[in-house]
Amino acid sequence: MSTVAQVIASIFILLGALLAFTAAVGIVRFPDTLSRMHAATKPQVVGLIMVLIGAIISLRGNVDIWMLVLVGLFTLVTAPVIAHTVGRVAYREQRGRDGLLIVNEMEPDESDR
Repeated sequence: MSTVAQVIASIFILLGALLAFTAAVGIVRFPDTLSRMHAATKPQVVGLIMVLIGAIISLRGNVDIWMLVLVGLFTLVTAPVIAHTVGRVAYREQRGRDGLLIVNEMEPDESDR
């Protein structure tokens, strides 16, 4: 049973590391801030959670598991907030590509002027 758990833990850790690597490649290769923001949040967070799951399986019965759970929860709570903040700053600084947004909800209406 122990070797099966170690194999499952290894698979989770390898898949999580692969997702984190693809996120890093996306951050380097994508052309603008809004595209990079997508690569920085979704695959990076999922990759980290998968690595943490693999570590939890590997460390079962250890008291450090709860610290790994807290790290995962903190990441799940803060990543959307950070992505939202970066997206708003990128929009305000006009660092995005022109025509990227179909509907511009942050632009003031004619009645607001």
